[in-house]
Amino acid sequence: MFNLILFGPPGSGKGTQSERLIAKYGFKHLSTGDLLRAEIANKTPLGLEAKSLMDKGQLVPDEVVIGMISSALDANPGVPGFLFDGFPRTTAQAEALDKLLSLKGSSIGVVLFLQVPDDELISRMVNRAKTSGRSDDADPAVLQKRLDVYKRDTLPVSVHYGQLEKVVEVEGVGTIDDIFEKLTAEIDARNN
Repeated sequence: MFNLILFGPPGSGKGTQSERLIAKYGFKHLSTGDLLRAEIANKTPLGLEAKSLMDKGQLVPDEVVIGMISSALDANPGVPGFLFDGFPRTTAQAEALDKLLSLKGSSIGVVLFLQVPDDELISRMVNRAKTSGRSDDADPAVLQKRLDVYKRDTLPVSVHYGQLEKVVEVEGVGTIDDIFEKLTAEIDARNN
């Protein structure tokens, strides 16, 4: 089993590239954002709480996210691997994920870190708000807060995996096809 984390700030293209990587390799996509948005769409208590936090640019509590990930791992035996998108968001989550995978006899194979300048990220998210209806992408003040939270809380995840020599930086600006080719080259070099 080959597990990877597609890593980068909000708006870096993780969702777009995840879809293509899943189609090519057959990975099971684990996007906590998608799982949470499904809860929001179903107006569950968790979904309503998550929406309130997300609209303010805040993160959902770790125990909720780790529980969703554990359930998803258990529900998908026999897949060639998992692609984590938007998770882990903190060093504590990364450590919890490593422990969870270890208990299941697995680990993270590579962290592909999409590098995109802040001004490009803001532009992408504002455009995404116009087409997707994501309320958390519409307000520039919320967008800036999300980037600030990412830099403070999530960026250290790359340090955690960097110490394990699992991080590969990939230029996240260019055509979707060019970025995809760079990502697949890195996966193919490690997934034998």
